[in-house]
Amino acid sequence: MSTTHESGNGRQSQPAEKGRLLPQTATGYGTDADGLICGYLFEPGQPARTLGCEGALRWLDNAAAGDGAFVWLHFHAAHTGALPWLRQYGQLPEAFFAALSAGSRSSRIERDGETLFAVINDVTFHFGFDASDIATLWVSAGPRLVISVRRQPLRAIDRLRAAVKDGEPLQSSVELLGHLLHDQADELQRIAREAGERVDDIEDQWLARRPGTYATDLARLRRLTMRLHRLLTPEPGALARVLGSPPGWLHPMHLQRLREAGDDFNVTLRDIATLQDRIKLLQDEVASRVAEQNNRSLFVLTMVTVLALPINLMAGLLGMNVGGIPLSGHPAGFWWVLLAIAGITWAVAWLALRRLAPRRGS
Repeated sequence: MSTTHESGNGRQSQPAEKGRLLPQTATGYGTDADGLICGYLFEPGQPARTLGCEGALRWLDNAAAGDGAFVWLHFHAAHTGALPWLRQYGQLPEAFFAALSAGSRSSRIERDGETLFAVINDVTFHFGFDASDIATLWVSAGPRLVISVRRQPLRAIDRLRAAVKDGEPLQSSVELLGHLLHDQADELQRIAREAGERVDDIEDQWLARRPGTYATDLARLRRLTMRLHRLLTPEPGALARVLGSPPGWLHPMHLQRLREAGDDFNVTLRDIATLQDRIKLLQDEVASRVAEQNNRSLFVLTMVTVLALPINLMAGLLGMNVGGIPLSGHPAGFWWVLLAIAGITWAVAWLALRRLAPRRGS
């Protein structure tokens, strides 16, 4: 069976073996008939070779144990052929399919017999700083076979595939998993830096009192950082538990690779937590300024109401259709009434300002 190569957006395929284009399924995911996006065979001292599902099965049946070679197969979960193939040939535990059905959950890495099972959350390829632009990758890593499944194109997988195509040597399946975790941490650190720069821009514009949607932008960034922090927090602890009780086939060098990935994640989580605190402080400042502006508007409205009170009162009294209205027959009666209203309004305004105006120095 031939192999496809997913582009960054996961929707284009390139010519496969013998120059034949692979048939696109109805969903058009750039995969083969079994939902395979890409497959690679890693052998010691040799560059990675592409292969399809049938080639991977033949190699697994005939390969000699202990030679250090392994296969990586990367599938699209939404393809109709992926799950049937994985259930029949993937040698995956039922916990893998249960996690796949559960959808996006907190990151974790755990041991299932002699296999490592990982749920990894990463940003999508077309990341737009929205909390919905985070998707999940499911990985099963054994000594001979690594299977990864995703529903959306992910940045970390794209970086790993680029490294493989560039000829970077991967000596074991755990080294591939460690490389993937490093790529994930690097992407998240880059996003944390870019989010921090966005917060800087928002803060500069806010301090310059330029008009803008500060509250909306900050709320969006805070939702993103909160979701990232919630999904990624369990990952370093899960790595530590695996390192405390690793499968027997793991080499100490591989354990060091995973330990370094855990350290990278601790740094990333600290950066995200620091960014969350900055966003919260800036949100408090923006809310404080909005509250101050609302108080000023309320003060102006209160003063207008107070100043209009004597005018409305005098107009109501003098407008009654009864006899005995003062100054009704006086030639200058209107001006005397106008002067009285002005005097009363001035007196009321003076009293109101003394009571309602903010005290100096407060």
